[in-house]
Amino acid sequence: MQTKLEFIVGKIDVCVRSKNWSLLPNWSHLLHCWLSLRYPIPVPTRAKLVRLFYELALLPGIEPRLIRSWIDDLSRVLANKGDAPRKVEPEDLQLPWEPLWRVLQKELWPKKRAYESSRNSVNILLYLAEQVKVYFPPSEIPAMLEAFLPLVTQSSILIMIPVMTSFLPPFDIHLYIPVLFKLWEAFNSEVINARLIEFFGDLSEEHKTGSAVKWKDVGIWTDAEWTVLVGKALGSMNVPVGATKGSSTTASQADLLGEKLASRIKKNVNRYRSLARLFVYSMAVDSPTRNDMTETPGSSQPGYLAGSKALDSLDKLFTSTESFFHPSNSGPWSMFLTTFLQAVASEFCKRWKDEELPGCETPPMYRLTPAIKRSFVISVRTPALLSMFSKDPISMAFAQGALKSIALLEPNLVMPDIIERAYSGLEVVNETHRTTAVLSTLSGVAIPLVSERIWFGGQRHVLPLLELSLPGIDLNDPTKTVCATMFITAIVQAGIKIGDLTRHVGLALASDAPGDEMMAVDKEDITIPEGTEPGWPALGREEERALVRDSTAGFADWVVSLFRRVFSLFENLPEEGGKRNTVPKQEELVLKSVKAMLDIVCLHLSDQLFDLVLKIVFDYATTNARSNSVRAVGQLVSCLARVKPGKTVDKFLPHCAAQIQEELKHGASSLRTTSNHSAVPSDTTLHWNLSILRACLGYGSDSLITHKQSLLDLFNLLIEKTKSKRGYSTSGGILSHLLSTLTGTYPLDTRFVNSEEWDSPGFDANHHLHWGRMYNAKDVKIEWHVPSREEIDFILEVLNVVGNPVLDKIDQLLDNGNTWDSIARNDFCRYMRAIRSIWGGLACFMRERPKVPESTFSYNFEVDGLLLSNISVKSGFALDDPEDPRYKAAEAHRVRFGEVIHRATKTTAMRNTVEGEDHVDAIISIAKAAEVFLLEYGTSRGQYSTQRKVYTQLRDMYRMSPRQKERSRMALLKRAHLYHYSRMYLNAMYRQRSPLDDKLIHDLVELSLSQYTRLRRYCQSIVRSVSERYVRSTRSLLPALCDSLIVGTDPDRMKGALYMLWDNAFANYALADVHISNQYLTRLLDCQHQEKPSIQKLVSDCASECLAHLSDEAVHSEAYREDIPGVLAALDDLEKVFGDSLVDKALLKEALEKVDARFAAETGKHERNLESVLAVASRPTTHWRYQQFATRILYSLLQRDMVPTPELARFFLEQCTSPHTATRAIAVRGIIKLTVQIKMRTYSASPEELWLDEWHSPIERRTIVSNPTAIRDEMVDQTSNLYVDKVTSGFLLWQPQLKAYLKVPEGDSPITWEHASKAVLEILGSLLDSGEIYSQLVTLWAQESSQSEGKPDLRNDHVQFIKSLAKTFEDRHLDTILNSIDSLLTDPDRFKQRAGAEVLVGLLRGSKHWPKQKWDKLWTWTLDRIDQIFLQIKPDTLSFWKSVFSSQLDDRDPRRSNPLIQWTLNLPIDFQGDSAFTMNKTLSLFGVVLDNITPRSAPLANQFFRVLLDNANTGYNEMRNHIASSLYIIISAQWNPTYSSVAELLHACVTDPDPLQIRSARYLENAVAMVQRLPEWKEQRLPPPRTNQSQYDKVGLTLLLWMWTMSHGPMAPLMFKYIKPMLPEILKMSELNDSSELQIYASAVLYVLSAVTPPHEYVEDILGHFVNAIKSSTSWRIRLNALPTLVVFFYRNLLSISNSGVTQVMEVLLDCLGDENVEVREMASKALSGIVRCSQRQSIIPLKNRFIGLVRKARLPSRQDAGYAEKLRLLHSGILGLCALIESFPYSVEPWMPPLTDVLAAHTTDPPPISTTIKKCASEFKKTHQDTWVKDQLLFDEDQLQNLSTMLVGTSYYA
Repeated sequence: MQTKLEFIVGKIDVCVRSKNWSLLPNWSHLLHCWLSLRYPIPVPTRAKLVRLFYELALLPGIEPRLIRSWIDDLSRVLANKGDAPRKVEPEDLQLPWEPLWRVLQKELWPKKRAYESSRNSVNILLYLAEQVKVYFPPSEIPAMLEAFLPLVTQSSILIMIPVMTSFLPPFDIHLYIPVLFKLWEAFNSEVINARLIEFFGDLSEEHKTGSAVKWKDVGIWTDAEWTVLVGKALGSMNVPVGATKGSSTTASQADLLGEKLASRIKKNVNRYRSLARLFVYSMAVDSPTRNDMTETPGSSQPGYLAGSKALDSLDKLFTSTESFFHPSNSGPWSMFLTTFLQAVASEFCKRWKDEELPGCETPPMYRLTPAIKRSFVISVRTPALLSMFSKDPISMAFAQGALKSIALLEPNLVMPDIIERAYSGLEVVNETHRTTAVLSTLSGVAIPLVSERIWFGGQRHVLPLLELSLPGIDLNDPTKTVCATMFITAIVQAGIKIGDLTRHVGLALASDAPGDEMMAVDKEDITIPEGTEPGWPALGREEERALVRDSTAGFADWVVSLFRRVFSLFENLPEEGGKRNTVPKQEELVLKSVKAMLDIVCLHLSDQLFDLVLKIVFDYATTNARSNSVRAVGQLVSCLARVKPGKTVDKFLPHCAAQIQEELKHGASSLRTTSNHSAVPSDTTLHWNLSILRACLGYGSDSLITHKQSLLDLFNLLIEKTKSKRGYSTSGGILSHLLSTLTGTYPLDTRFVNSEEWDSPGFDANHHLHWGRMYNAKDVKIEWHVPSREEIDFILEVLNVVGNPVLDKIDQLLDNGNTWDSIARNDFCRYMRAIRSIWGGLACFMRERPKVPESTFSYNFEVDGLLLSNISVKSGFALDDPEDPRYKAAEAHRVRFGEVIHRATKTTAMRNTVEGEDHVDAIISIAKAAEVFLLEYGTSRGQYSTQRKVYTQLRDMYRMSPRQKERSRMALLKRAHLYHYSRMYLNAMYRQRSPLDDKLIHDLVELSLSQYTRLRRYCQSIVRSVSERYVRSTRSLLPALCDSLIVGTDPDRMKGALYMLWDNAFANYALADVHISNQYLTRLLDCQHQEKPSIQKLVSDCASECLAHLSDEAVHSEAYREDIPGVLAALDDLEKVFGDSLVDKALLKEALEKVDARFAAETGKHERNLESVLAVASRPTTHWRYQQFATRILYSLLQRDMVPTPELARFFLEQCTSPHTATRAIAVRGIIKLTVQIKMRTYSASPEELWLDEWHSPIERRTIVSNPTAIRDEMVDQTSNLYVDKVTSGFLLWQPQLKAYLKVPEGDSPITWEHASKAVLEILGSLLDSGEIYSQLVTLWAQESSQSEGKPDLRNDHVQFIKSLAKTFEDRHLDTILNSIDSLLTDPDRFKQRAGAEVLVGLLRGSKHWPKQKWDKLWTWTLDRIDQIFLQIKPDTLSFWKSVFSSQLDDRDPRRSNPLIQWTLNLPIDFQGDSAFTMNKTLSLFGVVLDNITPRSAPLANQFFRVLLDNANTGYNEMRNHIASSLYIIISAQWNPTYSSVAELLHACVTDPDPLQIRSARYLENAVAMVQRLPEWKEQRLPPPRTNQSQYDKVGLTLLLWMWTMSHGPMAPLMFKYIKPMLPEILKMSELNDSSELQIYASAVLYVLSAVTPPHEYVEDILGHFVNAIKSSTSWRIRLNALPTLVVFFYRNLLSISNSGVTQVMEVLLDCLGDENVEVREMASKALSGIVRCSQRQSIIPLKNRFIGLVRKARLPSRQDAGYAEKLRLLHSGILGLCALIESFPYSVEPWMPPLTDVLAAHTTDPPPISTTIKKCASEFKKTHQDTWVKDQLLFDEDQLQNLSTMLVGTSYYA
């Protein structure tokens, strides 16, 4: 196999060296096929291949499709799966990161005019970086940070975080972890959250050994870092707290405001899997151990759960979210919670098993301990059991997955609870949801249930649970039936033998038990562990086994009941119906699940039970014949035949044969049909026995040989006598099934133990000791079926006795093809079905001999040796020696079969039928026969994929860890079978074509163009499959397809051809082929002669499909002339590994000699395509729609490295004034693309610069940043002669150099365009000189409108068009353009205004490098009209005029637009004016200018901030929104924590608590001064209804809007410094009932405080503000409003709050329990319940004692007593406290709970609100405990249960 690998790699080498990119993917795919065989590759070879594909992926100017394929190649070769060890370690491979970063930058920040929205290679390049970042040298990390950190800005943060997490290698993490945490703290973004959680989770797993990175406080994290991580984990759960029912964070909204280019970066981050890794791989004994190991800690001893901080944090997270796991509290969050639950359980299992391996590198001190494992399982158990019955099936599945994992870890803690729920769920048959949930859960824990090695005590439950599951098999409930069959399948498949052990009671048992090393329970000092159900007896080992042995006596009854149940289900199946005579979809699923169950059950039956089942099934099958269960009974018999084929065949075959003969004798299946039809009732018995016969022939080829003659006679009889479609189709299936059985290579015995062990008497007597047996691969003994000589002879006899006569009869029918009637057609279909059934079963019978295909390549530039060829591997073919007489005989039969098919397609009756549609069935039978001949070889891709999925499912069913070596025998057998399928698939791919193959392929192409839709579609699918299997078959097909589009072709034939050409594979090949490409395009564009709408729709689809294959990079890739030094160096290294024999030197020489010819041919192809398409587009007779198609193609054919023709330029410019909107839009983009490509070529010094967008303008300069603090001043210096347009750095760091442009003085233009494009520019200029085009354009643009477009937006293409012309021709046409738009700018028509605005802004943007005198002229003209323009701005035009200002200022040095900026700043601003719109208009433009100039000018920003804040008392809501937005813009723009060097920044991130200055507030004094005046203004508030006009209300709303705006932005953490002094006033605003708007915004801002993660030191401050407000407030409304927000804030920042903070909160809640207002008391009770549940369980006992004492102390006097109200309040306080404690554990009964019923029941009759509080608490308790009440009620004594009843219903009047 290594020789074959060398052969493939050698071909890849030649393709790469000759730059033959079109052939390289074919050889790469062959490499994929070789890799699927799982042969080992030496590490150096793998590393060099990775290096090769890495270098290929970085080549500039290659089309993205090829880049994507090379990255896929790299990924497959690298094979770094997340759960598997690396195939290549970092020391084996080092890759440079700079080339990838260089290529990526072009994709991250594309040039605006050259940007194609349909092109996005960012994600695939970032994926490449993630794949190989481990191979970037750690020494390069400082250089990476030098490159990345300066580019981190407020606008680019969403781009750079994904870049950094994709590039930074997971080594020397101390260099970059601090700065990443500080960035995380400073920005509010869901993208950053997801990326960093994933990154940090990967780091935790990477450094689980603690060798490369020293472990710190919690894993590799410090305590401070861990607090942040756990806080993010809690926020990721998205659970609703308090009144917030939506998202718990504003990060998603903030991302919408970020850089638009960042939205192209997409990745499906599995956040919860990453969080799971973070927790699991940070667990170790790193702290003092908390003594309480129970589920409910009852003391406050210091320490952590099991001595692990990470586990303790995980436990707190589950505790705080526990109530949200319950089905009654389900919602969108359920999915998140259960996903995390399953992930953390799975990851823990993986780590635990990995640390059990002998080669585990994790030091013992960092490993998981049994105490950690036990505590982990206890933490996960409760939420998993709660969500086991989730309403959402996906959440339920995740919960069941978690239970499966923890049941394997600690079965003694988990399995008793599952078993208890299982019995209750299965016994209550009327609760379907519980039943299905229980059955699904039991399926997942099958291994612990059956294996005493894992859980001693579970085996005795197997049979009772199996018996309880039988009622679940019910056709009326398909879901329950599927779950029941899955459970039975899982239990038996887990490894049990269904046999009665009580027959062997007298035998000795000890010697047959597994050894002590296999079963820990055999040790004498091991007793049954605690944790089982209290009611279960604790039994010893022998007693337990005796119970299991006794229980097996019920297997016989269970098996009988099972089959009776199945028979009942079969009898109630619906009748078959529909076009295909199938059962409905749901019943089909039920049948599949029943079949899978019976397959496994029969396989594991003991001999006695098998004989019993065989008799039962035989009796049923021979005494019944039901039309609704024909297929089902066959499936049932096949399950028996698989186990003991000899017995089954001997039992059933004689009976079936006799019955079939008898039925045929009496006319069954005598009604001639050739299409599907409903079953004829009289044929039921025939089909019943045919189904059974087919089932018998699927296994046991040895036993079939003994019945050879009777089978041959029966086949001949069936072929002659079965004349209905169903009859002869079933007969053909039987024949095919038999031959497949004889020729196949497959495992014979798939039981859970090896055959010799299964058959041993000792195993039969003690098989229960082996239940759940697992194997290592080396211990599995596989018995393969390989065709024997007798079987081969039988096959040849079938060919002679059955096949040859059938072919003779077909020949006879074809001889008389012109005189066919319905009888002849039926005979033809029957015989054709028979012969194709024979060959359909012989896919693995004989290996193809080498073929000599018809030459289809061009000798002048193609290399024959590089054409793809099949690599033959041994795959179990019965005949593989062409010299073998048997081979020759079989080959002759096959050739005759193919010739008959070809003859049939050429028969006149098949082509020109008189009876038309009646012949379609016959022709389809020919097509199916051709499909068998061409494709039934080895195996198909679909079959291989199915086998792989089945293996994956079986492999993952019972394993705990991916590295687990022990697996079930069935999984290992399936793996071996999958490897065999891989070999067959490899043989089936890339086959050569013989002349006969070519004939049949062309016949299929003709049939795929048929007038009959059914035939056409079927043949098209065959042709697509053929094109994948046969080398270069597509090239031979395409000419015929293209010729089918010429004038005069039948419309149906055209439609068939267009469907084929629309296929992506055909279109790709056609457009890449030198000979066919031009024909493909011209024939497609000449289809306008056919007017049928369906055909025109297909033409449109084809034209759209071909655009992706005509991009400039696609064309450039075909003739790639650039040097590839990196790739050649990688090839040289690869050749060193393989040696000199790797490359065929003669082949390489030939390939290199033909490179120039190939490049010339590709260039010629492009020129011909351009010329032909342009000719079609320019023809006056071309329909406008086809002209549009042609224009789109011409647009795609524009090449950045090739000069377009003047004719093409003329065409595009003329089409810019086309009356058709779509054509005009494409032409406009064509001119933009054409001019920008001229610019690229002019500015590029090399092809590399051209393709990487690294070209430079002649007036571009590089400004060295010598003084980072002074650079901003230099950028606003009006005397400077340099303009800095795009500031891409300067937030954290400045880049060493800034890109700047010289200020162009008066005189000539500094730019001269390339000479090669002179003719193009001349033709464009001459056309534009007349001015007609501009006037027509403006007229058309002004008319274009959508009637539904209320507020038209600026159209970027129009702006870019004028900008392109202005850049290219400068002021050559300036006067003409200005004259054409002069009247439009002030026209009342908004669409005319927009047209004028688009032209004006295009001119202004395009005048960037105009000489000064030209620039002055344009700006003078603009400023003369801007006042009038401003006056004409109306509400419906404001949006696009804002866009005009924004477009002009965006990415431009403000000094370029200084006239516009000064005009805007000089606009009068009157915040108190009478006209709201006038102010809105002014502030809108003012805001645009502010957004662009404040980052560069701090003094201006300071001035504007004061002005805006001073006018916060505006009475208009629009003004307030503008002020709030502008304040946020200024604060964000002035936030620039710039450092002079990377080293300084990194040092600050380690030592400085606030390196990014998010705790600094430049304008805090201004804000505080405003807040300090609020109390004064509050006193001056106007009475209703003029309250909203008060100064207090207006300023308050502005401040609240400001905070709201900041909290929803990316820089939300900057808010906290400003909001702290506002909090007391905001709390007061939340109580103002006379101002609903103020109250709503105040409450919203209080809640939004919890939606943004604050800096950790602010948590205590904000918490203190809440506490002080509640304590000091005299208004009960403030307390009522503050309590919910306090709870929400507490929960969101739970893990960041210190003990003193918690104490403060608890004290204020206890105080509020005694508040005078009952609403406050009840709110405090709810808050206390939540906080106790989340974090204060250690305080339960002291709180309980306190509340009981309070209740006992407060005795109610009479109502007339003066102290009655006070006593009632105190008593209510104590009752609320006790109820809060009970409600803090909604789904469990703690030991201290039952006694509380004595206290509460005594006050049930007290006056409200005491009685109502108690009843409400009892009602809630009943609701949350009803699922587990059977168990929970045992914790109450009789009096306590009576008390509980009293609390619910009160005391009876008659008591």
